[in-house]
Amino acid sequence: MPHASRLSWLIKCAGVAVALLLACGLATARFGSALQQPTVTTRDGTIITLNRYVGEPVPDLVLVGSSVAWRLKEEYFSHPRVRNLALAGGSPVTSLDIVAKQKSLPKIVLIETNVLTRLPDAALIAKFSGGARTEALFLRPVRTAVAAYETWNHTPLSAADARAERDRLLSEPPSPFDNKVYLDRAVQQMNDDDPTVPARVNVARMKELIDDIERRGSRAFLLEIPFAPEIEESRMVTMSKAIVHAAFPDRGRWLPINPPLSELRWADGVHLDERSALLVVRAIESALAERGR
Repeated sequence: MPHASRLSWLIKCAGVAVALLLACGLATARFGSALQQPTVTTRDGTIITLNRYVGEPVPDLVLVGSSVAWRLKEEYFSHPRVRNLALAGGSPVTSLDIVAKQKSLPKIVLIETNVLTRLPDAALIAKFSGGARTEALFLRPVRTAVAAYETWNHTPLSAADARAERDRLLSEPPSPFDNKVYLDRAVQQMNDDDPTVPARVNVARMKELIDDIERRGSRAFLLEIPFAPEIEESRMVTMSKAIVHAAFPDRGRWLPINPPLSELRWADGVHLDERSALLVVRAIESALAERGR
């Protein structure tokens, strides 16, 4: 009798599992194309960002870069059709390569060149390059469920809420935070780093990708986001600038921005705080408007 009871319980569990898989399969068929299918990975933020880009309509403007540009939030831009594909801890070439491999391109691509010490992420590029993304069928229902949660959990601000946030930041004075300890640490690290090899790899690939996307009708501009003065004078920054400017000597290739430097603040001399990031975004929009005229 106990044996029969256990068998009955196992049959019921199996039936429930099959029903759940069928339900998830139907959800995948119904919603799978609308929900970006996230890859199971520890790099959740990066995966969510890139899944969102390849799964949504092509924006007018895309920003690629490192953690320096990552601080320039999409809601800081007055134009709604902007996507920030800057990857914290990554190379600007990773996102630029992914953008270039899509069927449709944005009108403008801004390329932050501040940090060129990290090589492109070949795994991410392969995963998000057009039709190259594949996955095991049995994992798709799970990923659809995760995508639904992430879509709900990362809903962008409404236009009114974004405007209110910009107004709030601008109404505040510059932060009085004393970052000396963190600034000194960053300066020491940047004086120890030699960016020559990765910077040359990044710049060479960047030139190829820019030629490709501009041949297809997009427009690319290089962008330098201000660092604290002490960081600007560091070995890594000066060497990186020399390499990238030698590769791109045409001033028309660059988007010069003029944010109010006296009002900018950095947590560590490298990464802008929220108010400062908004001021830099406004300077970017002003420079783009000037180019448009």
